[in-house]
Amino acid sequence: MKFGIDRLLADPALRAPLEGRRVALVAHPASVTEGLVHSLDALAACPGITMTAAFGPQHGLRGDKQDNMVETEDFIDPALGVPVFSLYGEVRRPTARMMDSADVFLFDLQDLGCRIYTFVTTLLYLLEAASGTGKAVWVLDRPNPAGRPVEGTTLLPGWESFVGAGPMPMRHGLTLGEIARWFVDHFKLDVDYRVVAMEGWEPEGPGFGWPQDRIWINPSPNAASLNMARAYAGTVMIEGATLSEGRGSTRPLEVLFGAPDVDAKAVLAEMRAFAPEWLVGCKLRECWFEPTFHKHAGKLCNALMIHAEGAFYDHHAFRPWRLQALAFKAVRRFYPDYPLWRDFPYEYVTDKLAIDVINGGPGLREWVDNPASTPADLDALAGPDEAAWVKSRARFLLY
Repeated sequence: MKFGIDRLLADPALRAPLEGRRVALVAHPASVTEGLVHSLDALAACPGITMTAAFGPQHGLRGDKQDNMVETEDFIDPALGVPVFSLYGEVRRPTARMMDSADVFLFDLQDLGCRIYTFVTTLLYLLEAASGTGKAVWVLDRPNPAGRPVEGTTLLPGWESFVGAGPMPMRHGLTLGEIARWFVDHFKLDVDYRVVAMEGWEPEGPGFGWPQDRIWINPSPNAASLNMARAYAGTVMIEGATLSEGRGSTRPLEVLFGAPDVDAKAVLAEMRAFAPEWLVGCKLRECWFEPTFHKHAGKLCNALMIHAEGAFYDHHAFRPWRLQALAFKAVRRFYPDYPLWRDFPYEYVTDKLAIDVINGGPGLREWVDNPASTPADLDALAGPDEAAWVKSRARFLLY
């Protein structure tokens, strides 16, 4: 199969509309060709393409910024001599000066298939900045490593943020090329938009979204594996909790929780007693880690590791959002007074709890904190949203 960048580089007919136009690229460390050449270098060396700028999203073009809300500055690329603008620094929306740097903007970011991953919002902001200007936006499409399954509640009106671009569920099941088609339609954008689609991508084939012949490169510093990408629609919620998501260890965002004052085996037993049907599709394993930085740094944490891989993985049975909700619920049931929710500025939102910003509303937190709530209550909250999204997204699918 071929990703969008590889098709563009290989086909002069696809590149023909770029000749004589100034071209910019939005990229990060996973923006590489099938031969592992960075897309910026490959495009700069390609006949007929004139690169005049590049853009880096959260964590930077080089992916060097470890944590959230660590900003990146603009700089000049030392090899190409073109400006590299930060879309996670002084601004997160492209400015008029940035948009003046090119005529066509190529968007080549590897996504994780989760609404909260900020590259989704960066794509929307670029489309909005181009709308009505005559500027063109092309998405060089890449796989959704989480595949087509859909899960989670829909973001509520008024809860939009840099981790909530629009009314979609947590796990949306689209590629970025497809989700941009939805953005253009939903927000009624006047933009010259096109997708350089993948060739031969099979979301239901071996790998269930991630081609087995492609290596994994971190799109952001803590997205270190395909296992993480599959679990992320659940584990990202730990960013809104006092429990550790494993930052400061070698397997961040692959654990349901880690804490020095939580008994992982006891919580797992509570999970099995409360909603055993949400544990299927993966294997959970007790483990220990001592974060070198971030939450509980320097303290030994008891944890539950998720294995959504190998013989343990059932693609259509695995439901990471419900699994993580269940872990929170079990902690709340076993430790009723545990200070579970972290109150701090999250992705530039200062007036709402982080867990609610992540979920695009308070529903999940309220379900966790309500002693009388049942698994059926959470299914009733999310199920209609999931079904509605599956139906509405159908006309935007490319594969």
